This record gives sequence, structure tokens and C-alpha cells, in this order.
Amino acid sequence: MRSGFAPSRTLLLACAAPAAAFFAAFWLLPVARLLALPADQGWATYFAVLSHGRYLQSLLQTLGLSIVVTLATLVLGALVGITLARQRFAGRRLLLSMLTLPLSFPGVIVGFFMILLGGRQGLVADLSAHLGGERITFAYGLTGLFLAYLYFSLPRAITTYTAAAEAMDAQLEEAARSLGASRWRVARDVWMPELAPTTLACGAIVFATAMGAFGTAFTLASKFEVLPITIYNEFTNYANFSLAASLSIALGLITWMVLWLARRVGGKEAF
Repeated sequence: MRSGFAPSRTLLLACAAPAAAFFAAFWLLPVARLLALPADQGWATYFAVLSHGRYLQSLLQTLGLSIVVTLATLVLGALVGITLARQRFAGRRLLLSMLTLPLSFPGVIVGFFMILLGGRQGLVADLSAHLGGERITFAYGLTGLFLAYLYFSLPRAITTYTAAAEAMDAQLEEAARSLGASRWRVARDVWMPELAPTTLACGAIVFATAMGAFGTAFTLASKFEVLPITIYNEFTNYANFSLAASLSIALGLITWMVLWLARRVGGKEAF
């Protein structure tokens, strides 16, 4: 009986060498340089995001916006996703496709959509002026960023919750109803525990995406600065690479910690 082919150690190393070289050139070395850059201006540069008022405000604004967007996305995504999973009606597939269409749009396009809606020449401004009032604009501040981030994040939550709700064991809900449980009790005792891993994983990903969103923020954040725009300004307008690296490290650590905690609490099955 012939034994299977067993590749030699030399062949395995030769096959792994391109991947190792790619990993070193495009991830390991840039990250090492990023971590070392702030030291050029002194070790205090690593803590600039906490010691400098402007950078701390930018961080807190980014955190606050990301948390609110995450909560709103989870609530709306769960409601829509569970409804689509439980209800069967004509046009359901078409509706789901339309709801998930923003997945194909980059952040800049989403920002442009928001300008067309709430910008200075947008639909709301034209309508308010036509009605005899002042031109109402909201695209360039906190409201515009929130709506754009929500629009960008909702499709991911809807698809995730729809798939998770379809995979739920319907017998658990039927058993709860047969015992006289109300809709609120069913939602609390059946849906929430069953969808908890999905909520944790989806929330972590939405939060990380909102924290690092650049295209949408670059288009809209003229009155409300977020950390990705602060980083961009530091290395583009001021050529302050050390400070930009420090802010990037702070942003990366926060998002990495949230994803790590979600994986730790929710387990691998949540992701």
C-alpha cells in the first residue's frame, strides 16, 4: 500500500517564504515603525491623546459617536432582522436586497448621499427655503455623521441578525408561548439569550468600524472632528508623523481591545 506524499521540510519552508516576506514587509515592519515613531519626540508623545486637550476631545467625541451609533445600529438591526427572519411576504428578498445595498458603497459615497440630503444645496435645505424658512442643513456636524454612520452600519447588522434569527430553534419560542409567556417574556427569555453572541460580535465590529471610519468623516466632519480626521491632519497638513503615529496607536489599541473583549466574552462561535 503506497503511502501519501509527505513534503520535505525544505519544500514547506520554500512555500512559506513568500507569505513570511509579505507579512514582514507589509505588516510587521510598518507596525514596528509606527510603534517606534513617537519616541523620536520623547516618550511623552505616546500619551499625547490624554495630555493634550484637543486630541482628548477628538478621542472622546469619536468614542461617544461610535457608542451611540453602535447602540442604534444594534436596536434597529435586531428589529428589522428578526422581522425579516420570521415574516414571509411577497417582495421579501427584494426588500432585503435593497436594505443591504449600502454594503456596496464606500464611505465617501455615503457621505455624498448625506450632503445631497442635508447639505447646503441638499433636499432638506431646498425644501425649507421653498416653504419660506431658513435653509436647514445638518450634514456637516454631529447629526450628519451619526446618520451617515448609521446608514453605513445598518446593512451589516440586518444581515447578521436575519441569519441568526433564522437559525434560532423555533421550538424554544413555541414552548415559552405554550406556558403562557407574553411577547415581552419571550423576547427577554428566548430571543435575547439566543441572540446574545450575535449582538456582542456585531456590536464590536460596528464599534470598531465607526471608530476608524475615514471616508465618511472626511466628507462630512467640518464642524465635528473625529480622531481619524485628526490623524490625517497631523501627518498631511503639519507633517507631524510622530504625533500622528501616537494617535494611531491609541485608536488601534481601543478598537483592538473592544474586539478582543468581545471575542473573549462571546467565544469563537460569536465571530
